[in-house]
Amino acid sequence: MRKFILKHERGVYRSLEILPGFVSWNLILFPYWGIFIIPNVVAYFVLAYNIYWFYQSFQIAISATVSHFRVQSAMIFDWVGDLKSFPDWKKVNHLILITTYKEPLHILERTLTALADQTLPKDQLHIVLAMEKKEPEEDRNEKIKILEKKYGKIFADFFITVHEIVPGEIPGKSSNERFAAIWAKKELIDKRKMDINYFTVTSCDADHKFHPNHFAALTYLFLDNPKRYLCFWQAAIMFYNNIWKLPALTRVPNTLGSIWNLSQLPRKDKLINTANYSLSLKLLDEVGYWDADKIPEDWGIFFKSYYAKNGGVEVEPIYLPLYADAAEGPSFIKTLKNEYNQKKRWAWGVSDDPWIIRDFFLNDKIPFWEKTMRVLFLIQSHFLWPVHFFVITIGLTLPSILNPRFARTTLGYTVPKLSSAILTIALVFLLVMLVLDKIYKPARPKEYPLWRALLTPLEFVLMPIAGFLFTALPGIDAHTRLMLGKYIQYKVTEKV
Repeated sequence: MRKFILKHERGVYRSLEILPGFVSWNLILFPYWGIFIIPNVVAYFVLAYNIYWFYQSFQIAISATVSHFRVQSAMIFDWVGDLKSFPDWKKVNHLILITTYKEPLHILERTLTALADQTLPKDQLHIVLAMEKKEPEEDRNEKIKILEKKYGKIFADFFITVHEIVPGEIPGKSSNERFAAIWAKKELIDKRKMDINYFTVTSCDADHKFHPNHFAALTYLFLDNPKRYLCFWQAAIMFYNNIWKLPALTRVPNTLGSIWNLSQLPRKDKLINTANYSLSLKLLDEVGYWDADKIPEDWGIFFKSYYAKNGGVEVEPIYLPLYADAAEGPSFIKTLKNEYNQKKRWAWGVSDDPWIIRDFFLNDKIPFWEKTMRVLFLIQSHFLWPVHFFVITIGLTLPSILNPRFARTTLGYTVPKLSSAILTIALVFLLVMLVLDKIYKPARPKEYPLWRALLTPLEFVLMPIAGFLFTALPGIDAHTRLMLGKYIQYKVTEKV
């Protein structure tokens, strides 16, 4: 297999680009042609998928609850006090890369204020505001002037980098933070001779708001982990900064996404860093930083590190909430458009799958079972992204209408009833998510009517519509574009 892949690398890679779309389209369409040819197989397929969905819902509810109790403890824990048990805790430094392009000043101020409010001494924080040259110079310089005056003396360093796209790069977070990280490494490690073994790097979006204990907890976890140079750290990203400003149709998927992120923290066997995460500068430098020619960067840098180190790389949870902005726009239609484009960009993470699957076969130094479980989770997460809505929501309803003869059979009558019962029971787990949402969502603003807040739980009747618009559609859009070789361009989510 290895020799074949190396000999036909271009063809194999292109085939792997086609694979996700081929699989997702076939799974989506299978019930509609299969109902005429192998209706019994279609019925059992839909039933098995609903049982799988029930299991996933149960797992999310349980793991989100476990995570919740750990988060509550971590938020009030005296991390700095506990750090003093490590004689070298003051040697740890954190390099925080804030990638930004045209974000409003108030968004950047909110993120920097959250960093200024950290319980860890600020002389251990080194901030890099990673800007893009293509942003209008006047706007960029105005923000730099204000931010340097307000925050320049709070941290150990407050650097500004300005990234210019060069041939071979793709505009986006990956190329920008690669430039910023390499620049900072030259300044701090090569020039100042600081110890790279005591540096972490945090990949941060411009709209992220850290919990005050975040970097104290990260420092503790870094020192307490004997495999710290084979580790990423991940907090629970919750899209709650502007949750009350959203229309119900986009508030629902962002609420579910927040609780899903919370639920992933205890699952170290499946946890992969996303959006805002940290790793040692030593590991980042050894694996060659982020790839400047790719749009996805979070799962990409994990698997790049995983293969470069021949396995053993894991993600350790930081049981603290990290608030982020959900996609928003100046109007209802613009908000829907921004939400769709953001989800399509996330779904474009499937473009990493070809090289990850290819390297699965090329790397024979990682234990087979270890790498297989990692790649199977990748395939499950990406390949099935657009499929869930069609099988769960539509199920056998439309196929049975197309083939009424099957609907009159015992199996055709029984399976829809069983599927409906399974999915109805699964809704019980939604109550757990609603409780957790109530706990972590910011308090209702005064300008938001109380009566509308009381009706918020009823918004979840919109789940099927939201699932189609912001999960299935952007997912199949990304899969189809990759399958056809119509690659997307990076677009920053608009901030208001």
